Amino acid sequence: MQNKLDELTKKIYSEGVSKANDDAKGIISKATKKAEEIINNSKKEAAKIIENANKKSDEIKLNIESEMKLSVNQTISSVKQQITNLITLKAVEETLNKDLKDKDFIKKIILKIVENWNPSGSERLDLNLFLPENEKNNLGKYFQSKETEILNANINITFDNNIESGFKIGPKDDSFVLSFTDEDFENFFQSYLRPRTTKLLFK
Repeated sequence: MQNKLDELTKKIYSEGVSKANDDAKGIISKATKKAEEIINNSKKEAAKIIENANKKSDEIKLNIESEMKLSVNQTISSVKQQITNLITLKAVEETLNKDLKDKDFIKKIILKIVENWNPSGSERLDLNLFLPENEKNNLGKYFQSKETEILNANINITFDNNIESGFKIGPKDDSFVLSFTDEDFENFFQSYLRPRTTKLLFK
């Protein structure tokens, strides 16, 4: 009887140990699979993060390169424009300063404008002529003289401190004024010469 009890006890113990071992193996297997799954997911997530970081880095690099290229091009364009403006301005100023100080040149321009204002000479003109303040004793006296009667025009002369050189002219009703000051000539010739100068310098 005692032998049977011992055998039964051993059998129960053996089965319990075996079941415990099997359960332990199952738990370890599940834990191992779960750990592998977590590791694989972590690797995938890490790879995705690295891929996104590389893409972002490439985008930033392209943006920086694009901005730098744009800045360089703008700088070069600005320098070219400044060089062109300096050369053009110097050429225009030298020529205009010489011509606009030539009283005969200014007289001829004004006379030609008045002549073409009324080419038939059929009616007497009433015009306003604006001259620099420092031209009272030169151009002022000239156009106030009897010689202007040849033009069949009544010219009202005003001396303007705001005009350094050149002149302005228009009808007495002030409907409009044609401006031929040094600034007007500079702007006109610069707009004409600038593209030609740029072409000569940089093409």
